[in-house]
Amino acid sequence: MLPLRGVDIIAHAQRLMNFGYIASDRKVLTDPSINEAGGSNAWAVAPSRSASGKAMLLANPHLPWAPSQLTYYEAQITAPGLAIYGATQVGLPVLRFGFNNDLGFTNTVNTMQGFTSYKLVLEGDGYRFDGKTLPFDTVAKSYKVKQADGTLKSVSFEQKSTVHGPVFTLPDGKTTVALKVAGLDRPGVLEQYLEMGKARNWGAFEKALRKMQVVMFNIIYADRAGHILYLDNGLLPKHASGDLKYWSAPVPGDTSATLWKDVHSYDDMPKLLDPATGFVQNANDPPWLATWPRALDPQSFPAYVAPVGPMSQRAQMSVKLMSQTPKISFDDFVSRKLTTTSLMAERMLPDLLAAAAGSNDAEVQAATALLKGWDHRFEPDSRAALLFETWAGLFAPKNFTDQSNYAVKWTLDDPLETPRGLKDPTAAVAMLKEAVAKTKQLYGAIDRPFGDVSRFHIGDVSVPANGGFGNTGVFRTITWGPMKNGERMPVHGETWVSMVEFGTPMKALGLMSYGNSSQPGSRHNSDQLQLLADKKFRTLWISRADVEGHLEEKTAF
Repeated sequence: MLPLRGVDIIAHAQRLMNFGYIASDRKVLTDPSINEAGGSNAWAVAPSRSASGKAMLLANPHLPWAPSQLTYYEAQITAPGLAIYGATQVGLPVLRFGFNNDLGFTNTVNTMQGFTSYKLVLEGDGYRFDGKTLPFDTVAKSYKVKQADGTLKSVSFEQKSTVHGPVFTLPDGKTTVALKVAGLDRPGVLEQYLEMGKARNWGAFEKALRKMQVVMFNIIYADRAGHILYLDNGLLPKHASGDLKYWSAPVPGDTSATLWKDVHSYDDMPKLLDPATGFVQNANDPPWLATWPRALDPQSFPAYVAPVGPMSQRAQMSVKLMSQTPKISFDDFVSRKLTTTSLMAERMLPDLLAAAAGSNDAEVQAATALLKGWDHRFEPDSRAALLFETWAGLFAPKNFTDQSNYAVKWTLDDPLETPRGLKDPTAAVAMLKEAVAKTKQLYGAIDRPFGDVSRFHIGDVSVPANGGFGNTGVFRTITWGPMKNGERMPVHGETWVSMVEFGTPMKALGLMSYGNSSQPGSRHNSDQLQLLADKKFRTLWISRADVEGHLEEKTAF
């Protein structure tokens, strides 16, 4: 990759934002209704809800564990006009999740549809548009591929474009689409994050937000003055009509009626500043439950702004954790963040056990006895967690999102208690019997301790793990990969975490789950795994005195 120039960093940032997030191949080529990611979590608590009378902020983004362009690294940047602590992604020279002495901010991926896929009608050597046949704009391009011997091979290709954008053929080999992606004319994403980190009060922070260069992501914010914010941020195309479902699928590309020309302003976007409820949250859910009781009405916004639902059970757990008590201490804040309880288990097991109570099947009886004694948490010593997870995958396929087998599907009228119930109790019990067989096949027994097979494992360090799939309503999210060599490891989930309280002195805890180095031979490749397994955090050294008091190595340039 070396040598790097400044323009390479800008290009990487724009490609990451526009084609890693907005118009990723997952969004363009797969079913967007399946929540495949483990998502991210964020909380901001106002002084009115805080036991200390000081605002608090949780930054808890989730991304893949495997080293990639999405890998997080932890950093503290101190320079003239800038003093910020937090994390960002490899290749980005500014912090995307950070706090200074006066304020902090974090991101979660939102539901915004920032691109449009146009289905083309091909005709001759061109395409139909408003009753005419137009030629493609064609540009010769190339890229280099590293060969086994270290040499680079150039591969040339021809990129076609329409009035909408670049042209692609979908995997079916039959459908040709063009993509129009918001934000390609806005290269200032790094500058805006820099200005957000430099801000020392709400006025300066909002001024940075109004630049509208960060092309997507919910932004959750808290400051020393007591302000908190939820913002459904991003560049949202303006459409004359249609809902999110319509604009998420390929739309007719042969008419200018579907071709958008502008995006919504900052003032148009759903947001909550200092709600009376005293907290805001987001767990990749649509904006309508950013606080509770609900303060945003979908009817006040165009139907394509965000889906009305369903709200994931992880997001429901997020709201429930924030709503448990009138006041939240910093210790409460930390302990609630560590919750491994499955909301789906709490909601569904009473009905399942009741339905299975009359069964004479020995395997079903053994399963119900095991599940009755489980506390619904995904902890290393949990002996029923694997069985429940297996049943949940059968009951709610598509990564625990399919609601076909629930008696009551999710509804905005009862957003924190739905979906619920067994539509067909007999079928649910049959799934339990099937889960017994599948659990034995995968893990050797139905009561195998969760931590025996679920491991935090990097290099020579392997420790029993905790945490579960977010779509089962587990806030401490770990998306587990397939079994391999007798264990399974995280593919996604808990990565960077910081929790701060804007008191004097500031309280700041954090963890970078997979360590802050991937360099071969580094002592820091896996040195935070035990803390992750123990559900503990590091005190973040913010002041110069703290940093100098813990120096391991000093390099002079």
